[in-house]
Amino acid sequence: MNILEEIGPLAVAARLQRLADTIRRDGTVIYKKHGIDFEPKWFPVVYVLKRKGALSVVDLAGEVGLAHPSVIQLVKELEAKELVKSSSDKADGRRRLLTLTPKAQKLVTKMEPVWDKIRAAVAEMVKTENNLMKAIAETEEQLKRENFYMRVMRQEQRKKFQKQQAGKIIQS
Repeated sequence: MNILEEIGPLAVAARLQRLADTIRRDGTVIYKKHGIDFEPKWFPVVYVLKRKGALSVVDLAGEVGLAHPSVIQLVKELEAKELVKSSSDKADGRRRLLTLTPKAQKLVTKMEPVWDKIRAAVAEMVKTENNLMKAIAETEEQLKRENFYMRVMRQEQRKKFQKQQAGKIIQS
């Protein structure tokens, strides 16, 4: 057992990061093995644009569940690789719409069989006693109801209240 496992919930972000890093690192190797020049971090953007077609950055951020600046960074990387292009929205010239390039469309066709293998491997991997995917979904839902910061502040207020109550009992 390592220290992150010993300290339990306090290390949740570090352990999730470690898990994500491991999967991304292996994902990169898997793509390279299949002759595909693709970073796993680009997957959500490419997948959503493949499924949904042209989207604004704001709409894309909503679909993938990432912050606007994070999506912009991913889009810049994908534009540099000539996998995503942006164009003016004909209905609203102020908006930019993102789409996959023909190069990306060909790449997706090559990646789809790999995605099937990845999907099967992940399904096998998360089929545990506690169902990781369900636990992640439940945790995400909890954070939608009350974000992490507010939860910590609530705990802080609870501790202050308990301390005040203990002080009142001692003074009595």
